[in-house]
Amino acid sequence: MNKKVIFKWIEMMAFGFLLLGGFNFLMMGLFNFDMYGAIFGGSGLATARVFYSLFGIGAAFLFAVILWKAYMTKKPAAPVAKTAEKTAPATKTASKA
Repeated sequence: MNKKVIFKWIEMMAFGFLLLGGFNFLMMGLFNFDMYGAIFGGSGLATARVFYSLFGIGAAFLFAVILWKAYMTKKPAAPVAKTAEKTAPATKTASKA
């Protein structure tokens, strides 16, 4: 497999974990219901802690990806265009008196 394909899959998995974690926090905030704690028998159990760790790792990974992409796509400032036109040399007009 190509490195870009593997990285894209990891990025999609991290995004999925982040969505699941965000949904769990939404449930905890609105209804005081810990979805993974209820599924795995308590929020202190190792299985629930593994999921919480995956959510945190996914969030940290995506944060790093966003920062990296923002850094890599940053375009350098355009050089200042010289707007002063070259003027014709001043011609001396000698007036004959």
